[in-house]
Amino acid sequence: MTPRVPRLSSLWAIMKKPQAAVGRRCRKQASSLAGREKHALSSNQAPDGPCTARAGTIPEFPAGLAKGQEKVVLQAPVSPYHLFRDTAEITVFRESLLSWYDQEKRDLPWRRQAEGEVDLDRRAYAVWVSEVMLQQTQVATVINYYTRWMQKWPTLQDLASASLEEVNQLWAGLGYYSRGRRLQEGARKVVEELGGHVPHTAETLQRLLPGVGRYTAGAIASIAFGQATGVVDGNVVRVLCRVRAIGADPSSTLVSQQLWSLAQQLVDPARPGDFNQAAMELGATVCTPQRPLCSQCPVQSLCRARQKVEREQLLASQSLLGRLDVEECAPNIGQCQLCAPPTEPWDQTLGVANFPRKVSRRPPREECSAICVLEQPRALGGAQVLLVQRPNSGLLAGLWEFPSVTVEPSGQCQRKALLQELQSWAGPLPATRLQHLGQVVHTFSHIKLTYQVYGLALERQTPVTTQSGARWLTREEFHTAAVSTAMKKVFRMYEGQQPGTCKRSKRSQVPISASRKKPSPGQ
Repeated sequence: MTPRVPRLSSLWAIMKKPQAAVGRRCRKQASSLAGREKHALSSNQAPDGPCTARAGTIPEFPAGLAKGQEKVVLQAPVSPYHLFRDTAEITVFRESLLSWYDQEKRDLPWRRQAEGEVDLDRRAYAVWVSEVMLQQTQVATVINYYTRWMQKWPTLQDLASASLEEVNQLWAGLGYYSRGRRLQEGARKVVEELGGHVPHTAETLQRLLPGVGRYTAGAIASIAFGQATGVVDGNVVRVLCRVRAIGADPSSTLVSQQLWSLAQQLVDPARPGDFNQAAMELGATVCTPQRPLCSQCPVQSLCRARQKVEREQLLASQSLLGRLDVEECAPNIGQCQLCAPPTEPWDQTLGVANFPRKVSRRPPREECSAICVLEQPRALGGAQVLLVQRPNSGLLAGLWEFPSVTVEPSGQCQRKALLQELQSWAGPLPATRLQHLGQVVHTFSHIKLTYQVYGLALERQTPVTTQSGARWLTREEFHTAAVSTAMKKVFRMYEGQQPGTCKRSKRSQVPISASRKKPSPGQ
């Protein structure tokens, strides 16, 4: 039982109202909504009644929604319980959220960059870079990458003239490497085809720029150009699902469209960029996945998830039995498409974290690779290791790695296959010096890759390598090259195992298990 006595008292007062009064209120609301949606409802329309799920409740269809999708959304039963019903409620939400944001927003480099930039194209570029980097990546990780990026390429023109090798080198370790490549492709298109000017609307940004999806387009358009367009990212999904008690799968087409519609309905036309950032900030700092700080939430009075928590607490404390006459989603024509399915009952221990519903993801497929750090310890200029470049498409496109081959998990013939791969790059090699060092496991977004790590230290000077796509680097050059986090893990194991004449370094003293428990996907 929480100490929020005034609110619980008001809830108790509502519970004591006769059911007929609640029914009349719901019928009145449903009747007014039905008038506005007269043409959207089909002949299968259900009669208005107490807490009846209705069709056609989405206030506005986002641009680009196909007619077939629109029809599906219109016919799906959705209770008005999950909507914002009047402008007064929306106004309170906007004002409360923006007031909180003005006082509590974090001081982040991309915000300073955008706020202090007068040139619209440079402002859009600053927002664009930050939004791409922040996809699937934590703010703390992005800050240093963003600062270095903007120092190296402060304008679209600077980025457009850079090489892909330079982009990959700076992006190394950030994960999802195709993001950096497509960001540069977009910069080149703006410079070469659009006269150096970034499109100003979400629709044109998404249509014209490679790698810019619906969310990124909306963020750039609202923050840089002031377009009143809503955005939905993971943080916003969590906020909206809790505020409107949406318990259905947020990744489904219907729920996704409903969330985008709510975001568009809520966005403040006077401060769209600040509003969108405020919604994301709320999800990132207060309305967090676990242990949300509800007492610090500026919109808790409008949060249906919080109301449900208090209702459940009151139910438990009063030992009330039977149906309670409080506002809730209880459709009488089948399961509401925005509510959690009956198979997932309310978990009292989770509280508001019952929302949103956790999406079941397929486990990453497992693959195995044999990989070798081939080193020439006595090369002129210092010890060198051999790196080869990955293809320009697919996983880790264009990055550099140690020579490797895909093998069966059983390990049969992997040594022979790996030696053949090494010799294809470096010529004849002493097979007896090829040593197995252990294994490194790295999880990408969709692949769990186990590297069987080998080491081979040569006694002679560097063999002549005539093939393109391979090069010898010193250890210092390796640590600044365009290599993935997985390769750094492999090299750390090699350094720690001291094969051949290799000396142990300080880097090797960090155990492999000390890496992050949940590595950033795509690294």
